[in-house]
Amino acid sequence: MLTARDIMTRNVISVEKDTPVAELARILTSNNISGVPVLNNAGKVVAVATESDLIDQSKKLHIPTVITILDSVFYLESPDKMEAEMKKMAATRVAEICSAAPKTVTPDTGLDEIATIMDEDNVHTLPVIENDKLVGIIGKKDIIKTLIN
Repeated sequence: MLTARDIMTRNVISVEKDTPVAELARILTSNNISGVPVLNNAGKVVAVATESDLIDQSKKLHIPTVITILDSVFYLESPDKMEAEMKKMAATRVAEICSAAPKTVTPDTGLDEIATIMDEDNVHTLPVIENDKLVGIIGKKDIIKTLIN
């Protein structure tokens, strides 16, 4: 059975939390990739930034539905969600748009488990971690490639 070690990309392109959003967009498009790990100052993976995070910056803002009863306003949805969306739309640094607490795998994780994580958790980019170090990255294209080999 194939494992992460067999399909991962070893030359990992990554960014730091302070990388400008425009630079992230340039990195993704010029390297034809859909996401990158975000590293802290110690080189540890702290998040993943993806094309979806960039697209979120361009979407319409969803205003929560409210009802008024006796001069009281009741939100039918969380106003915190709108605030988070607004912050993401106005972000200038990767740390403000990326997905914290990323899903990761080890080099020995099986292909079936990787596919399950990507499908069930709607993850497109999986960092491969060994001994707290980033050793590779797996994207959906890496799994698809196994179908033609």
